Amino acid sequence: MLNVPSQSFPAPSSQQRVASGGRSKVPLKQGRSLMDWIRLTKSGKDLTGLKGRLIEVTEEELKKHTKKDDCWICIRGLVYNVSPYMEYHPGGEDELMKAAGSDGTDLFDQVHRWVNYESMLKECLVGRMAIKPAVPKDYGEEKKVLNGMLPKSQVTDTLAKEGPSSPSYDWFQTDSLVTIVIYTKQKDINLDSVIVDHQDDSFRAETIIKDYSYIIHLGLSHEIQEDLSVRVVENVGKIEIVLKKKENTSWKRLGHPLENHNSLIPKKDTGLHYRKCQLISKEGVTHDTKLFCLMLPPSTHLQVPIGQHVYLKLTITGTEIVKPYTPVSDFLLSEVKEPVLVNNKYIYFLIKIYPAGLFTPELDHLHIGDFVSVSNPEGNFKISQFQELEDLFLLAAGTGFTPMVKILNYALTNIPSLRKVKLMFFNKAEDDIIWRSQLEKLAFKDKSSSLGRLQNCGKKWSVVT
Repeated sequence: MLNVPSQSFPAPSSQQRVASGGRSKVPLKQGRSLMDWIRLTKSGKDLTGLKGRLIEVTEEELKKHTKKDDCWICIRGLVYNVSPYMEYHPGGEDELMKAAGSDGTDLFDQVHRWVNYESMLKECLVGRMAIKPAVPKDYGEEKKVLNGMLPKSQVTDTLAKEGPSSPSYDWFQTDSLVTIVIYTKQKDINLDSVIVDHQDDSFRAETIIKDYSYIIHLGLSHEIQEDLSVRVVENVGKIEIVLKKKENTSWKRLGHPLENHNSLIPKKDTGLHYRKCQLISKEGVTHDTKLFCLMLPPSTHLQVPIGQHVYLKLTITGTEIVKPYTPVSDFLLSEVKEPVLVNNKYIYFLIKIYPAGLFTPELDHLHIGDFVSVSNPEGNFKISQFQELEDLFLLAAGTGFTPMVKILNYALTNIPSLRKVKLMFFNKAEDDIIWRSQLEKLAFKDKSSSLGRLQNCGKKWSVVT
């Protein structure tokens, strides 16, 4: 059985905590919306107090700025004066003051690592933290690079003893193909664990190993064709990435290293990597919810694991705005609708459009063929939690139904021990029920192990067995 949440879930400080009037965000004064903040940053007003100067900030200097009207915070080595932003912060002043005069990177990552702070706070930038002189390490005589295998000393030294073993890679070629082989030394690697992008001459492959990311990042020495393929040999933890050469010539080297190449670093420190995806279609599902279909670039391999989400990024009035969304599988689409693209090349999103919002109206105004930036997957959910389940109880409200779509599909097709699935689905009105007819068909198709009938619970609706 799934663990039953305690009465303290969500945590009192969580953004998911629900009050009688909705989420317990701090009420903002009139004229303090996100759009108002964007207008202020475009006004030319000095938001740093330094009249446009950028300075190098020492730890001693940072510690001096701890008051509401003089609050500096460091995020990933950059120092910002967040005092002008206090009244615009949805989480309230107290949240910002927790990091006053200190390095707030960890706190920032815990609450909203997805927020594009560089864009949101760029007019508040005071400068960089002063770098302490480091004592150079003596690595001795440089080891010879054999084919694509780099010396182990170049793998990031941040690995703790309890972390995974350091992966390695090599490469091989034929007249027409280049194969990059990653040896992860893990036996639970699958296609969801590998993310590959090739843009211009930059090749980037990220492999998720427990809570770490192993990154290969190269400027390729020769041009390749757009399509690439990825294969995983799970029982030995080997990954093969096959590239097609544009010209049948012999490569003397794979390429030159770029940022974080051949490094194994904690996943929380990797940052979010984006690629531009093309809008293929958008269709109404309810009166205010639409299904968006985005196509991945031809030279990208990305599969979002069950229970995880990605971030969509748009530039609105010159500022990058980022919002998290959970992709849904297409198994609940009408049976008469046939997919028009290869399954692993497009992503579906069920998104509610808020007319007075900032992000979703812009998303809704996109035309077919326009582009949206999509991040790497994020989240800590492990599908292994499901393997021994006999009964599964799912609770969702509104578009909170989106994570349940993939979970339902996986549970009904991949868990032989499963006896019963219950989905309680809350909506404000009957017209708000997402994919109602599809859910009813699924329930009718397999009454014993799938869903059941729709029942009216006052003003709420639920799907139960």
